[in-house]
Amino acid sequence: MLPKVMTIFGTRPEAIKMAPLVKALQASPHLETITCVTAQHREMLDQVLELFAITPEYDLDIMQARQTLRDTLCRALAGLEKVLVQERPDMVLVHGDTLTTFAGSLAAFYQKIAVGHVEAGLRTFDKYLPFPEEINRRLTGVLADLHFAPTNVARDHLLAEGVAPEIIYVTGNTVIDALRTTVSADYKFVCSELNQLDPSLRTIVVTLHRRENWGEPIAAACRAIKRLLTALPDVQVVFSVHLNPVVRETVFGVLAEQERVLLVDPLIATDYHNLLARSYLVLSDSGGVQEEAPALGKPVLVVRTVTERPEAVAAGTVRLVGIREDDIYNATWNLLTDQEAYQAMAQAKNPYGDGFASQRIVQAIEFYFGKREQRPEEYM
Repeated sequence: MLPKVMTIFGTRPEAIKMAPLVKALQASPHLETITCVTAQHREMLDQVLELFAITPEYDLDIMQARQTLRDTLCRALAGLEKVLVQERPDMVLVHGDTLTTFAGSLAAFYQKIAVGHVEAGLRTFDKYLPFPEEINRRLTGVLADLHFAPTNVARDHLLAEGVAPEIIYVTGNTVIDALRTTVSADYKFVCSELNQLDPSLRTIVVTLHRRENWGEPIAAACRAIKRLLTALPDVQVVFSVHLNPVVRETVFGVLAEQERVLLVDPLIATDYHNLLARSYLVLSDSGGVQEEAPALGKPVLVVRTVTERPEAVAAGTVRLVGIREDDIYNATWNLLTDQEAYQAMAQAKNPYGDGFASQRIVQAIEFYFGKREQRPEEYM
């Protein structure tokens, strides 16, 4: 019998990053693969499943309105336990740092099933930043049997925590794999409003959603955006607004009537990736965009005080700008008015991969199960 590998994910960012891996697993003649989604984020997850033509064998559909962290975790854990008892996979693959990630790894541990952690080793070393993601990924790291670190920095974090080097694989980030299939020069947006953007204006793409930024930090960023649009008539903003009502109330409260601002619901991956490719710069608190935008040569200003992706900061593709209105305004103004500063970020080398992370992960799993003689080469 072939080793059975179950992928578990539940949010839109997870789905985008796991989709190339699901496809690579399905193409392996040495593994049987099953997909289970928790639907921690229902609508946004479904967009990605449809885009990549992935039909999960199991869909737990746990999302509820204004769900709490505790309730989400409990529903995911209970649902996953039933699936794991029924399927008895040989390995569970989880991604990153969501509640689904932790629930999946814990449920697998309770059933004595091996855990593979994709995008392992990211750390801020502050358990409340980001909240609750930092603890989700640290706890998952304790439970994991294989750690797929996207970079050498992530690997070093794991080594410092006592993880055995032979169970760490440096693979690159699977989101770069996804970009290889989603971005094209002649792309037409599914969101029709994006096709109407003024090509003579420079576009700032904005996403803000992190729990620790709810309230004043997001409001401060929105006020900074208003000031920039007043000062610079050649700039337009596309703000992909998270579906969480707390986020939407803040964003629409400040920017709903602002000229040259397009507020849209979360975009399907192809729309979002192609929008990034045609943007001038990105203002965000997202983790994934710190990997995606640099791969497309777009500077990213991160509305946070810390990041678990220091490689991008060191490479010069990403800059932390904090959560104060003036700091956000000044950093964005600098890139919009100083061409030399802009080019320094836009032309910096992306440290996150070459588009073959999923293949490396599959090869590592095959090696783990004795289906491959040699340990796969790593991304360096």
